[in-house]
Amino acid sequence: MLPPTLHALLCLCGCLALVRPLDWQDLNPVAYIKSSARISKIQALMGAAIFGQTKIPRGTGPYSVGCTDLMFKYTNKSTFLRLYYPSQDDEHVDTIWIPNKEYFFGLSKFLGTHRLMGKILSLLFGSMTTPANWNSPLRTGEKYPLIVFSHGLGAFRTIYSAIGIDLASHGFIVATVEHRDRSASATYYFNDQCAAEQGNKTWLYLKTLRQGEEELPLRNEQVRQRAKECSEALSLLLCVDCKTPMKNVLDLKFDIKQLKDSIDRNKIAVIGHSFGGATVIQALNNDQRFRCGIALDAWMFPLSEEVFSNFSQPLFFINSERFQYPANIIKMKKCYLPGKERKMITIKGSVHQNFADFTFATGKISGYLLTLKGEIESNVAIDLSNKASLAFLQKHLDLQKDFDQWNNLIEGEDDHLIPGTNINTTDQHVTLQTSTETGKQNLD
Repeated sequence: MLPPTLHALLCLCGCLALVRPLDWQDLNPVAYIKSSARISKIQALMGAAIFGQTKIPRGTGPYSVGCTDLMFKYTNKSTFLRLYYPSQDDEHVDTIWIPNKEYFFGLSKFLGTHRLMGKILSLLFGSMTTPANWNSPLRTGEKYPLIVFSHGLGAFRTIYSAIGIDLASHGFIVATVEHRDRSASATYYFNDQCAAEQGNKTWLYLKTLRQGEEELPLRNEQVRQRAKECSEALSLLLCVDCKTPMKNVLDLKFDIKQLKDSIDRNKIAVIGHSFGGATVIQALNNDQRFRCGIALDAWMFPLSEEVFSNFSQPLFFINSERFQYPANIIKMKKCYLPGKERKMITIKGSVHQNFADFTFATGKISGYLLTLKGEIESNVAIDLSNKASLAFLQKHLDLQKDFDQWNNLIEGEDDHLIPGTNINTTDQHVTLQTSTETGKQNLD
């Protein structure tokens, strides 16, 4: 439930949007920036006034970061992803954060609000950018490790840019998949080549449970599809080295052939948030090409029981303090078996949305009221998560980098971290075994 004052302000903005209707025609990001300068300024002022918007942080690594969208094939079986990568320069325009109004309509459905809220959200956030160079050429000349990223329930490919950009700035190619299982707030595809050439999108929105419908069968079916989509995205990206590489049906300026000889096939990982965290575990089960996985505040409910102990790749749980609960942690602990590398840390004062970009889209007070921010500063939380991830990736992808300077974070050795979890599962008599010794260790 929105606070009354904020709700009133949002309604006022909705009225303003109706009095002064905007042109909702889909535009590509560059054209949108050039043709909507005045409206963008109004949106930015309104966003700052109501929400106190801050900026999505730039990457902390030495590489400039580029961004593009890739869609392979047609129909709802196609693969759609946002790609972050080391780029040649910083001369291109920043990337529009959420590029189509339909995503805001999907968010309004996910939040259980009227479609009008989608227009309000689009008005407030439609001009917001993320600091990656749109369609900038890839920096060639070296092979980069590849990360496939899986979004959470009600999310989509664009709203984890703070993670994608930072990892790319440290020399990774990051492919954020937009899932077609109807767990995204919204996604689109083209039915055929003709539809793609005409820009005739077919939109697919979040699937909601029918009254009386059991949730587990749906979520289990979805997590299996999601893992399959992660593997398909990986296969298609690796196929750029094939004699007949896949074509990007979006027909953007980014030349996909640049990826040839730029992906290190032996250094591939999977990362995901929430539902995406469960997808990480399912993907590790299904596909040995993923050498390790990182589950950000994973929602374990969708997974089948047999999955927990059926994979050997290293796994790192990075949790928020406020989201986790005993049943979820117990399922995480079931992944801990002798000889298998498993790590877990918890970020103090953090909430579930500290891993997504929405934590940067609002000011401190409104973000806290809407649980988009925790007690910890958003920049601090994402920096801890990203650095711990980099250290874990260096160890298990055999990278020749300096990310081992953050090895202490993997063990939870920081004033802002808790080793293991803050959740007490002692009453459930659950213990776990480390991968390096046969003794028992309690994460609580």
